[in-house]
Amino acid sequence: MSDLLKDKNGLTEEEYLKNYNPDKWKKPSVTSDICIITNDSNNRKLLLVKRGNHPCIGMWALPGGFTQAGESIEETASRELEEETAVKMAPSDLELVGVYSKPGRDPRDWTISIAFLAEVDENKVKPIAGDDADATGWYKIEDTAEGVKLSCGDNVFYSKDLAFDHEEILRDALKLIRGRG
Repeated sequence: MSDLLKDKNGLTEEEYLKNYNPDKWKKPSVTSDICIITNDSNNRKLLLVKRGNHPCIGMWALPGGFTQAGESIEETASRELEEETAVKMAPSDLELVGVYSKPGRDPRDWTISIAFLAEVDENKVKPIAGDDADATGWYKIEDTAEGVKLSCGDNVFYSKDLAFDHEEILRDALKLIRGRG
């Protein structure tokens, strides 16, 4: 049916697509970030990676990265999680947290991230730093008057000190968990 319809310029869809210039509009990069949180409601922990590359080198962040051509965003999340932490998780096990598109959220360029959440048993997940992560760690999550406190041994900081806009993603993931009752 659409092959017979013509637009205001007299073009069929086939003719329009043949002449379409995909470079006419600037495109954002698309990434995925993943909140892996332990399912022990009395002792919640968050899996973080220490960034080994610029930007935000040396900062703690959620695992994540750029989507590849031909890959769904859920596949990106699953692949990046495994590449950075050796944690294998099927895309279907990830729950959507939200879309993060604030201009400047990534200093490299216009980047939109789709964030996911998975709750896991800490004893069944053994993260190992890989790809561009220098280290991984399970950080205890504690709500305080100053904000969300994250601690792993002697390393203690607040979620506001996470790379990029990962504090916002973490807050939204925690709201999802807390909303379940």
